[in-house]
Amino acid sequence: MNATISMDALYTFLKSLSLGSDNERWLAGKLLDDADAQQEGETEYISKEEILAGIDDGLKELKLAREGKLKLKSAEDLLEELRSEH
Repeated sequence: MNATISMDALYTFLKSLSLGSDNERWLAGKLLDDADAQQEGETEYISKEEILAGIDDGLKELKLAREGKLKLKSAEDLLEELRSEH
């Protein structure tokens, strides 16, 4: 099973992040790279179980953060981490 989201919903979500122009250009580049890879047949699929496990992990982290037991990363820190992995 593949997870899907409408393009409009995804676009609305990304626009709500207020990332700044440099981060928006970087994100646009990553999306284009991914689209090019998919056209070349390098599409990766995630199973339903993997999606549910990811959601479960995220909800557990959110609960810990709300209890003050876990400090969450800022959007800027997350983007910087993603940049350094490439």
